[in-house]
Amino acid sequence: MVLTPISSRSTGVFERNATIRQRIATRKRRIMRRLQRAERRGTDRPELSTTNLHYEVTDRARAITCGGIGAVHLLVKHLGLEQAINERLGFLKVHLPYHESDHLLNIAYNLLASGTRLEHLELLRNDEVHLDALGARRILDPTTADDFCRRFDVEHINALQNVFDATRMKAWSRQSSDFFKEVIIDADGTMVET
Repeated sequence: MVLTPISSRSTGVFERNATIRQRIATRKRRIMRRLQRAERRGTDRPELSTTNLHYEVTDRARAITCGGIGAVHLLVKHLGLEQAINERLGFLKVHLPYHESDHLLNIAYNLLASGTRLEHLELLRNDEVHLDALGARRILDPTTADDFCRRFDVEHINALQNVFDATRMKAWSRQSSDFFKEVIIDADGTMVET
């Protein structure tokens, strides 16, 4: 084993580590401020509100774990899905601060971000870049999502299915006629006992 003296360059590593720790602490403080209890009054717009999202490649950038989430949300807004959910499922009397679309889209986005349980929403809640991509100050926590899911009944599920069907038809109507010339059906031949 050979011991080498510490060079003057190694002090730069310690300074850089201190800077990184400081940045992480600053981001944690910002996220804690975002998650602090909201004002107890209704809001006139859904919490997910991004409208002007751009993708760039830069030397100094923040990474996002689910890179396409912003594009998916822009598509949702472009197709009017968010507005349709709020109009057809309007069973929340007051939005503190979340609308019906905020609940449903956050659960869907959790799945897109590889979440498999409502508890995984907590990871997204604490991801500043994810929140920024959606234009959200904060997103719902797992217990709020769970409470929302329990309010759903057959009537709400049918209304939501009708919203999805109408949105799907809107998306298809925007396709050129070439889109419908060929249909590929991907069928799975696996048989599983139920």
